[in-house]
Order: sequence, then structure tokens, then C-alpha cells
Amino acid sequence: MEKKSLSQKLQEGKFVITSEIGPPKGTNIEPHLKEAEHIKEKVDAFNVTDLQSSVMRLGSLATCKLLVDMGLEPVFQLTCRDRNRLALQSDLLSAYVLGVKNVLCLTGDHPFLGDHPEAKPVFDLDSVSLLKAATDLMNGKDMMGNDLDGRPEFFLGAVVSPGYEPLEMQLIKMEKKIEAGAKFFQTQAVYDLKSFEKFMGIVKKYNVPILGGIVLLKTAGMARYMNENVAGVNVPERYISMMAAAKKEERSKVSIQIAAELIKGMKNLCQGIHIMPLGWEKYVPQVLEASGF
Repeated sequence: MEKKSLSQKLQEGKFVITSEIGPPKGTNIEPHLKEAEHIKEKVDAFNVTDLQSSVMRLGSLATCKLLVDMGLEPVFQLTCRDRNRLALQSDLLSAYVLGVKNVLCLTGDHPFLGDHPEAKPVFDLDSVSLLKAATDLMNGKDMMGNDLDGRPEFFLGAVVSPGYEPLEMQLIKMEKKIEAGAKFFQTQAVYDLKSFEKFMGIVKKYNVPILGGIVLLKTAGMARYMNENVAGVNVPERYISMMAAAKKEERSKVSIQIAAELIKGMKNLCQGIHIMPLGWEKYVPQVLEASGF
């Protein structure tokens, strides 16, 4: 029996689970592939980050191809930070030829946040215009209206921040992304279930699948940093206190407990979850087990 794709599962109403692979800073990809192999029965697809946090790493597209070769389903994260419109369109065509169908279109973090702060940012397009460019390619045209010899087929995704204030700004951008071709959304990290429930009630009218974002907390300091520096993220004081009270060797256990609590609370609100382990991939099976999956 043919394995169902991420898009098919979402269309059929299955609650999907996606996780994340951050390619290494170097060529040693084997540990990451082993982690993916280890949880492949529990996860529907694997997001492959594109130079996450503007840190130079192994490429997202190459890693996606390795996952395809393993029989796993990748989500190709593609950012506008490092490529102009020529390279972005070319990479989209390349992804399709390599068997990659899911693309998450992102604007990307500025290089000054990463390990090469002197790097020149490109930002020729943003996430909305990248979605439009991908949709044009699917319709057999490049951005200049030239005909393609063979057209790709993608399942296009985008991101949204449910806790961002004012929320109206996120809703306007969300509508633009849907208009440009987004068929599913992943959210920024969710820690406040009440505000997430309110957000889901508002966006229900768009009739587009939403995967709630889960970021594993590592320390109380990390939680406080996100509250101060990451727009739209609000880690409640209760979770910060739980992490602060945990001994170093107990932090992962407490983090798993918090993530499981959030996933249980989100399960009846959205169409799936996206787990962002940020280097703690080995704990994803325990998070899912504690969540009842």
C-alpha cells in the first residue's frame, strides 16, 4: 500500500506530527539521520532547517534528499535571506526534481544574529512573494512569465505567530500568505493555551491546517530570553519556575512534562503539532509518549 503524504493526511483530517532536523555545522550528518530513523514511526514528516538562526551549516536541500533516499518525508525550509529570486526559483525546481514536495517558505533571520554577522543579507523576496513565486512555478511560469519545460508540484507551507501583538498584523499577513499559495501553517512556539485557543477560533474561517509549534525548554534562562527577545512568545511564569527549580540532570524531564502538557492541551484545537527540539532530538520519542502518542 502506498504511503500517504503529509498533504493527504491533513486533507483526511489526521492529526499530524512533524519534527525538525537541524543539519550539522560540518559534514557529520549520520547522527541526525539516525535520530530521524529512530522516530520515523511516530512522526509524519521532518522539517529541515535552512541555516537556522543564520548559523552556517550543511544545506537544507542536501539533507532533504538524504531523507527522501531513506523513505522519509522532508519539509524543505527555504529562506529568502541568502538567495535572490533566481536562486530561490532554481532551488525550488531542484527540490522537486530531487523528490521533495513539501516546502516551508520563510523570510529568514538577519545574518547579524548568526555566526557570520558580516555576511550580506539578500532578502530579494519575502515569505509572501516566495510563496507566490512557488505557485507561479506550479502553474508553469517563472516570475517573469516565461514558460517552464515541466512544472513542479508542491505542498506549500508558511509560519504564523499566534501570540503576536497586535494579532491583526499576523492575520493580515496570514491572509496574504494563503492568497499567495500557502496550504498549511506552522506556528511560533506556543506556551499560552488560552491565547492559542482564541487564535484558533479566529483563524478557523480560513479553513487551512495549523500545526501548533512546540519548542522544548532547556533552562529557565532560555524561557526568560524568549519572553524578552522573541516577538509573540510568552512563556508563563509557572513554566519558568518549574525549569528554575529543576536540578541540571532533571531539566530534560521537566521540559518533556511541559511539552506533553501543551500538546495535550492543543490536540483538540489544531490539526497537528510541530516539535522544535533545538538539539534535543533524542527526547522527541519521550515527549510523544508522555503526550499519549
